[in-house]
Amino acid sequence: MELTQEQLNIITSSGDIKINAVAGSGKTTTIIEYAKTRPAHSRILYLAFNKSVKLDAARKFKACGLSNVKVETAHSLAYKKIIFRDGYTVNPHGYKTHEIADLLEIAGRGEKHGKYIIANHINKFISYFCNSNEPNIYSLDYLDVVTDSKARAFVKTCYEYIQNQAADFIQKMEDGVIPVTHDFYLKKFQLEHPRLPYDYILFDEGQDASAAMLDVFLRQRATKVIVGDTHQQIYGWRYAVNSLEKTDFRQFHLSTSFRFGQDIAALAEEVLKYKTHFTAYEPIAITGKGKEEKVKTIAVIARTNLGLLLRAIEYIIDRDDIKHVYFEGNLNSYAYADDGTSLYDVLNLFNKKHHLIRDSLVKQMTDIADLEEYIEHTEDIQLATMLEIVKEHGNDIPGIIRKIKSKHVANEEKDKAQVIFSTVHRCKGMEYDHIILVDDFITEERLKKNIKEHGEKVNTQKLNEEVNLLYVAVTRTRNIIQIPDLMIPATCKTSPNITIVATDDEELKEKSPLQLGIKK
Repeated sequence: MELTQEQLNIITSSGDIKINAVAGSGKTTTIIEYAKTRPAHSRILYLAFNKSVKLDAARKFKACGLSNVKVETAHSLAYKKIIFRDGYTVNPHGYKTHEIADLLEIAGRGEKHGKYIIANHINKFISYFCNSNEPNIYSLDYLDVVTDSKARAFVKTCYEYIQNQAADFIQKMEDGVIPVTHDFYLKKFQLEHPRLPYDYILFDEGQDASAAMLDVFLRQRATKVIVGDTHQQIYGWRYAVNSLEKTDFRQFHLSTSFRFGQDIAALAEEVLKYKTHFTAYEPIAITGKGKEEKVKTIAVIARTNLGLLLRAIEYIIDRDDIKHVYFEGNLNSYAYADDGTSLYDVLNLFNKKHHLIRDSLVKQMTDIADLEEYIEHTEDIQLATMLEIVKEHGNDIPGIIRKIKSKHVANEEKDKAQVIFSTVHRCKGMEYDHIILVDDFITEERLKKNIKEHGEKVNTQKLNEEVNLLYVAVTRTRNIIQIPDLMIPATCKTSPNITIVATDDEELKEKSPLQLGIKK
């Protein structure tokens, strides 16, 4: 492909740099060309965001004959150093709330389910520390990341106890008494200030790096390159930091998208302008140079698991014209929380069938009201999502899940799917010909209402991430985007490639997604 002047500027640069790249701007191509122009004897490390990106990048570098480029993730580097050397056993799924309560022998403080609420906060505190660049857990204030007023009030009553127990749990992992988590061995790697034997380090998805990994990166003597998109930071809830904003490297931009045309580029620009309501945002110009092609892939994208599952139910139940569907990521993960709690456990609690509940935490709940109280004190969003689904569909859930599974195709048959379903987090980095957005993202009206209600106490970091989520979602398309009218900026409503859907989405219920929104 013919390189843009922005790409050429990066490829011919020297010294430490950071690259702010809009969605679909060819950052991988740029990085490969950058690596090609380094001295042949150079040792180059490419740090990928996750395992799937690592495998894809390794194939691309190999295909270009760049045998001097080593592709790793932060965790794979840490694993090879810490786990191999110290002989730790890894708990790949992390610890459930009830497991932490049992291992630390936590006693309640008189509150209903107090020991589990405390254990939940201990788990989050550990994660907060392990992702930070701080030398010890006592250097952090966990209240900085507790936003809900009821949860904050609870934590304040037993802060010292939560902090000490979190430190004790970390020590148990350090001593090898219990298996370690992925976060733990990365943190230990960071605290040892490792020196990496490379001349150049290319750090991808820098906007969603942990502070721990950024610290490792910045300590290296190598020439450093950070690549990312400030407006695609969507992992703040995992305590990620925006590395592009945390460094003073010389900055370059990739502002031309080869994924979509100017209509979608204009929509993306207008979405980002929502930030002017709560921060000093400088508008960016995105040039869309994507070519219109035949629609082959259609994806339904939602902000939340709940929004996605509800929309999937609308599409799949009693729709004989849809034979094959695909869910990005593991289909089963949509019915399970990260800690293993099942949608079926919440349903059994709803039906008062305690003998069928497998999850130890949910089993401790007397009824749904108990679970709601627990959610209020812990900000457990995943449990809250499951509860909403159960309230909406009740005992229809098992049949619904069975029907979805019967139409779901395997990874290797993804191209057979008539519709792909995904949350925005799971489809980050993906692209589709035609996307349909679910009405559970931020809108300008919702944004302004939130600011008005909270005044000076408004959580600007959370609002920024909500706008980023909508930006990531709209930029997944190559050609067509179908979007509820309340979510679309007024200046974009006349675009030929944007189909406005009635707020109640009646059109979605009446037509096949293969017939929707395609205007040629």
